[in-house]
Amino acid sequence: MKDSYAQIVNSSVGKKVAGALGLPQPVELRRYAPGQDLLNDRKVLVVGGQSADGLAETLLDWNLEVRRHPESRTRYGAIIADFTDAATPADLQNGALAVGAALRSLGTCGRVIVLGRSTDHEDDESSPELVATQKAVEGFMRSLAHEMRKGSTCNLLKLAPELGPEHESVQGPLKFLLSARSAYISGQPLSVDPAKPHTVEADAPVDGKVAVVTGAARGIGEAIVRRLHDDGAELILVDVPAAGEALSKVANSVNGVALQLDITQKDAGSKIAETARKHFGHLDIVIHNAGITRDKMLANMDENKWGSVLAVNLASQLAMNRQLLDSGALGPNPRVVSLASTSGIAGNRGQTNYGASKAGIIGMVSAMAVDFAQAGGTVNAVAPGFIETEMTKAMPTVTREVARRLNSLQQGGKPEDVAQAVGFLASNAAAGINGQTLRVCGQSMVGA
Repeated sequence: MKDSYAQIVNSSVGKKVAGALGLPQPVELRRYAPGQDLLNDRKVLVVGGQSADGLAETLLDWNLEVRRHPESRTRYGAIIADFTDAATPADLQNGALAVGAALRSLGTCGRVIVLGRSTDHEDDESSPELVATQKAVEGFMRSLAHEMRKGSTCNLLKLAPELGPEHESVQGPLKFLLSARSAYISGQPLSVDPAKPHTVEADAPVDGKVAVVTGAARGIGEAIVRRLHDDGAELILVDVPAAGEALSKVANSVNGVALQLDITQKDAGSKIAETARKHFGHLDIVIHNAGITRDKMLANMDENKWGSVLAVNLASQLAMNRQLLDSGALGPNPRVVSLASTSGIAGNRGQTNYGASKAGIIGMVSAMAVDFAQAGGTVNAVAPGFIETEMTKAMPTVTREVARRLNSLQQGGKPEDVAQAVGFLASNAAAGINGQTLRVCGQSMVGA
């Protein structure tokens, strides 16, 4: 869907008018293309103490030019601030101000990555000073993300206590957040735990994996299918029989297997497992994308509108996950990714049923993280914000324009942005991320 406003304000005349009137000036985001450089500019500023030395060496191995102190007249593609050693509030000042001194040198669609510590492990006996300090790091990141300009983003990786910034488990998430694959993700924290080392090909991160995508016939589901296909996966595409023609068309275009299936059937997970065994022998990746909306104010909500949304969006996923775990069809490192929504985080008027179902997904991935870890895998969720789809195209013009601008990047995301996040969490690069929900919303002003 075309964003006419963004096109106008990016013209030579439009820039002047928008600047004079103080109007939003969204920048065209740099999005992923095969073979592209990791960053627009290979110069990276790494701020931090001795703990960042190993990270600097890793970045050099990625063919990046590393600076350890801000330099005048230097354009940076990224700034990485290491606060993993910060234990008291006083430990934050030097690093924060060093980032501030370099911000004006950050290039268009640049990246700021903040590294901190996770302090919520069950066996963690962190002091109140450490917990407060590391929570302050998160607050610093979220606020700084609101200050980003020119299409740049800012995100946080919270490392488990035993992980150094250079650890192999950190490299996959760090590379994703630095890359153009994360174009519409900003202001978001991700916790990283130790994981079994995996080799991941940058342009084919799920090469040779077998994936199933529900709700695959159109929209975000189709975008996920095409992303996983381009990234090397073999595919099973699932949708309801009523979408059979569209489903077959998409499946044929990616040499995939089309499975017409109502996911609310009690044995839907078993049928998916059976199909995977028949065609591929096993299943590595499960993407729960299928969902419906039946919007009404709660005072006007009936049993069908409530029950159908909870059945499709939430209960079906719980049942399928259990059946897939019990089926024996899952590979040795299964990855499950569910589509949640910012409506499940912040709520939305007229969507008590939908908001409940999407909040339930966030709870589900958190609760089932142990089950999938025991199976050698992970389960996570992606929560999109305003994404340019046929559904948002049908919104009233003024409502749509306001929704587009209510985020730090001042524009709507694309289905491809959601697909990139799903693809990352489905890959072995995200092996250290489990039970979490990643928002793809440009740091929406709505919700946490």
